[in-house]
Amino acid sequence: LNNKVLNLKDKISGNEVDLSLCNLTEVPVRELALFPKATVVDLSCNNITSLPPEFCNLTHLVKVDLSKNQLTCLPDDLGNLANLQHLDLYNNKLTVLPVSFSQLRSLKWLDLKDNPLEPVLAKAAGDCLDEKQCKQCASKVTEKYRLERKKEAKQREREAREKEARKREKAEEKEKRRKEYNAQKAAIAAQEQQKKKSEEKKKKNGQAAGKKVVVESAPKPRRSLIGLLFKLLLLLLLGLAGVVTACRLTDLQKEDVCVPINVAVDDSLFWAREQEGVVRQLVQNLVDLKTERTFQ
Repeated sequence: LNNKVLNLKDKISGNEVDLSLCNLTEVPVRELALFPKATVVDLSCNNITSLPPEFCNLTHLVKVDLSKNQLTCLPDDLGNLANLQHLDLYNNKLTVLPVSFSQLRSLKWLDLKDNPLEPVLAKAAGDCLDEKQCKQCASKVTEKYRLERKKEAKQREREAREKEARKREKAEEKEKRRKEYNAQKAAIAAQEQQKKKSEEKKKKNGQAAGKKVVVESAPKPRRSLIGLLFKLLLLLLLGLAGVVTACRLTDLQKEDVCVPINVAVDDSLFWAREQEGVVRQLVQNLVDLKTERTFQ
């Protein structure tokens, strides 16, 4: 601060602090906070380019004159000055005001003349050529920023809803993918289970077929044994026939070995001739019986 402003007590008169024409480049916020009863502050005709954020803590202020300075912007929390009724910003370098301006519900008077305001804000501010127009300026500007604040709030709500919707969609998509993954895993598991059952069934069928082959092939040794016995019997008969032939047709018939054989053969032939007569007589009887039945 300028060395000329060392003691605010010299600048205070009643509830007013006159710091105009002090060649200030910044606002003595800390000193002003020490005098809460000083509700009117005149900071006009200085070289102040900005207000510190702490200025918004001076909530006891009712009237502030910042005309004819070099202000290019105001702090975002200016709306915290809930008791502010009169604000003079004439002849500065402001283009916009903070959105929190909508919170200055006590503001009744505002002068924004000779500022390079944006067209929309300039239109709302009006000319501010007299008391009435400055009051209208305060009303219209605060209303403008209330609408903007509502618009921003709606925008934030819309963005929040869209964000929530995207989050929900992602969650649903993730859940869908999870279900598809689980279904795919279940299908693969079912296929593997079916394949396993099929293999087990084939294995059981193979074992059953093997047992059947074993069971069916078991009698083969018996048939082989019978065949062997048959062959042995055949060989025995052939051998016996050879012996009989040798004993009957060769000189061996006189040998002691062939004598019982020849006797047995003669007995067999005699028995066969006797049986031949019996068979013939039986056949003749059957023929005679059939003939008698025919003529009857």
